[in-house]
Amino acid sequence: MLEGKTVNLRIVEKEDLPILVEWNSKPEFWGEYGEGAQPSKGDIEKWYDKLLAEGGKGFFIEKKDGTKVGYIDHSLWGNMLEIGYVLIPNERRKGYCTEAAKMMVDYLFLSKDIVRIQAVTNVKNIASQKVLEKTGFQREGTMRKCVYLTGAWRDFYLLSILREEWKEPRILTKTA
Repeated sequence: MLEGKTVNLRIVEKEDLPILVEWNSKPEFWGEYGEGAQPSKGDIEKWYDKLLAEGGKGFFIEKKDGTKVGYIDHSLWGNMLEIGYVLIPNERRKGYCTEAAKMMVDYLFLSKDIVRIQAVTNVKNIASQKVLEKTGFQREGTMRKCVYLTGAWRDFYLLSILREEWKEPRILTKTA
């Protein structure tokens, strides 16, 4: 478990996957920026097995009382790591995602020999852009018409943080 100030990150285990199935079955979980797919338990299991096989790892974002409020992961993208995250709707805009993203960046730079972490976000997803900017990510450019969602091609921003921009842990208080 990775411990922060107001949230912890706990590794998602196989037995936890039904929670992700439940969350993903609700369109409001992904909101207007999600694809609206409702994956089955089998779909989630295949996705999670692939994430792990490719060197990634998923974590629940939990409040200090253990309440699960979201999900964050890292995955290998070429020779770089990419992070992604989502919070349940009633727990958004409370700072949990920003803290989780900072913890993930700390964890990755402390535990991996990498020079870059990246993330992508829909150009209209201002909340996600703020999370990344507060975490130290810089916008590199626009990926035009890169994802087909809800019946149209969508533009996404590519953002990254480099090791030399990170310098030292900002949130991570303890790894257990």
